[in-house]
Amino acid sequence: MKKTDDGCTIIVVTFNSAHCIPQLRFLNDVSEVVFVDNSSEDNTLELVAAEIPNAKILTNDENKGFGAANNTALNQVKTRYSLLLNPDCITTSVEIKKLLQAAENYPDAAIIAPHLIRRDKSVDVSYRWPHTNWISRGPQAEGPCCVGFASGAAILLNMQIMRSIGFFDETFFLYYEDEDLCQRVFNHKKQIILIPDAHVTHFSRGSVKGKNPLKSEFIRGYHHAQSKIIFEHKHVSTKSAASLRRKTLLLAIFTLIPRVLILQPKYLARLIGRILGLCRPHTFGARSVK
Repeated sequence: MKKTDDGCTIIVVTFNSAHCIPQLRFLNDVSEVVFVDNSSEDNTLELVAAEIPNAKILTNDENKGFGAANNTALNQVKTRYSLLLNPDCITTSVEIKKLLQAAENYPDAAIIAPHLIRRDKSVDVSYRWPHTNWISRGPQAEGPCCVGFASGAAILLNMQIMRSIGFFDETFFLYYEDEDLCQRVFNHKKQIILIPDAHVTHFSRGSVKGKNPLKSEFIRGYHHAQSKIIFEHKHVSTKSAASLRRKTLLLAIFTLIPRVLILQPKYLARLIGRILGLCRPHTFGARSVK
C-alpha cells in the first residue's frame, strides 16, 4: 500500500492515552508520524511502539502541557505540512489525503481543518469566527469556507506560514491554546479553511484516563479556568480579564452549593479545580510561540 504523502508529518501528543493507541493503527499508512508523550504513567509508550512501529517517539520527563508538547515536535518538522491529531481521534489515509489536497488547492491557507464527527456520527460544528471579533451562528458548512477558529483536535498546518506566525503559546498549559493559535492566524490576516468533505471522528474528552479520574476532572477544571483568563488578558485587556475572573469565580462558588448537596463527584472535582484555578494569581505573557 502506498503511504500518505511524505510532505506531511502527523503529530500526536499523549498523556495516559494507552486506551486510545489501538485505534490509531491507521497511522501505519503514514510516512512521518511523531508521538510526544507527556510523562504518561500507563503503558502508552509500549503500545505505541508495538502498534505503530514506524512512529518516532519523543518523551518529556514531566507533563509540559499540550501546546509545549506539540511545539517540541513542530520545531523538528522538515515536511511542508503537519497534521496535529488528538489521540482520541480516528480517521483514514483517504481523509488525510483530502486535507493535503486542500492545502495544495489553497496554498495561502495557514490552517486546513476537517469536519469533526461525534460518537453519534453527527457533525460537531467546532468552528466559528473568533469571539473577540463577532459571534457566528448558523448550520454546518456544506463546502470549503474560511473560518476564524477550528478545533485543535485535528488541524493541518502549512509549516512555512506557521513558522512566520509562531506555534503554540506555552503560557496555555491546557485549553485555549488552539483558540490563541487561531486568533493569531486571524490577526495576521491568514486563512483558516474548513474542508467539510474531510472527516475525523473525535471521541471528545476521551484522550486521558489515568489511575484517578477525579484528579483528571480537577485538573481539567483548573486549567480551563486558568487558560480562559489568560486568553482574555492577552486578546482583550487586563481589565476585561479581571472582570471575567470575578464573574466566573462568583458563578462557580454559587454553583458549588448544589454540587455539594446533590453529590456528583465528577462535577464537584471539576468545579473545585475551576475555583482554585480562578483564585490562583495568573502569570501573563507569551512563551515559546516559535
